[in-house]
Amino acid sequence: MVYHIDTTTSTNDLARDSQYGHMDIIWAEHQTAGRGQRGHTWHSTEGVNITFSVVLKPTFLPIMEQFLLSEIVALALVDTLAYYGVDCRIKWTNDIYAGDNKIAGVLIEHSLSGDTLARTIAGIGLNINQREFPEDIPNPTSMFLERGVMFDRAEVLDRFASHLKSLYAELERGEKKGIEERYIATMYHLGEEHTYAYASGEQFRATIRGVRPSGHLCLEYKDGTIGEYAFKEVEFVLPHKR
Repeated sequence: MVYHIDTTTSTNDLARDSQYGHMDIIWAEHQTAGRGQRGHTWHSTEGVNITFSVVLKPTFLPIMEQFLLSEIVALALVDTLAYYGVDCRIKWTNDIYAGDNKIAGVLIEHSLSGDTLARTIAGIGLNINQREFPEDIPNPTSMFLERGVMFDRAEVLDRFASHLKSLYAELERGEKKGIEERYIATMYHLGEEHTYAYASGEQFRATIRGVRPSGHLCLEYKDGTIGEYAFKEVEFVLPHKR
């Protein structure tokens, strides 16, 4: 069920309430404290994009396999955008890029029960009809900017929910390998040398060779050795186009 509200602090915070069940979606027109990855805020002009959270209850999934949930959410966004003619890639861990521009972001938060996951909340911001962005956002884009047409936001959200349900069903059936392979094949800059930065800020060149089931990014250095990195240990260094 979709709960469409005007304003809240953060849809991820609201989605923690037990009144929301599996696959419920909380869509807010305005968030006063919307969050993104790495502690960033998420900017979205009211009335033109969608900012929402999806509640999942993956109690069948061991904690060590939680990255699969990031994978299916990212793939559902890619599939949704492809349906509307926008070709996208997944920038590890789960930002969605059209070319070198960010069109969607995801923040996933888990609650645990013993050795399994009890509740997962996927907070998503998808730029749909926005034409202009603040100057301090380096590489933004939207479905409108990519295609030149306006989209029905509720229809896009419904399409995303359909793709997510299909991918979640695959996960429940144990079809994990196919999900992992699709995620890797869809990765931004897969097999290409690119500039990265450690948490310290030091930069280096490496090539993406894939991602582990744990979510660790596999980078190959020029000497042929492979490094594996957890979220926040490295990040892409992207050109500032604006």
